[in-house]
Amino acid sequence: MANAPHIDVFRSPLGRARGRGSAKHGVGEWLATRIEAVALVPLTIWFVFSVIHLAGATHEQVVAWMQSPWVMALMLALIGTTFHHLQLGLQNVIEDYIHDDAVKWAVSIANKAICVLLALACIVSVLKIGL
Repeated sequence: MANAPHIDVFRSPLGRARGRGSAKHGVGEWLATRIEAVALVPLTIWFVFSVIHLAGATHEQVVAWMQSPWVMALMLALIGTTFHHLQLGLQNVIEDYIHDDAVKWAVSIANKAICVLLALACIVSVLKIGL
């Protein structure tokens, strides 16, 4: 029995890969990252042109601009999309390059917490100026 051929010799690459772990959430994260990247292009272009247009404006003019419902909605969309995209990208780096499970868990929690806190700070700032 010790010299019997190993069962993997008769298996296809797909057969050897089955049962090696879950592959259920990767496609959703990949798709979310791509959709966010596409959404960030027009939002970033809008933001850059808005900042250029506001160059030299007074504080009152910037506040009046920010109080527009469309501007506030676009700014909040930019903030939410940016920080979620950042969190997903950093999570991929963490999963790829940190191999110790305890460290990976701690850094993942810190990544999410920092991204949420920074996004909330930006959202509160926009709402405080705009409302």
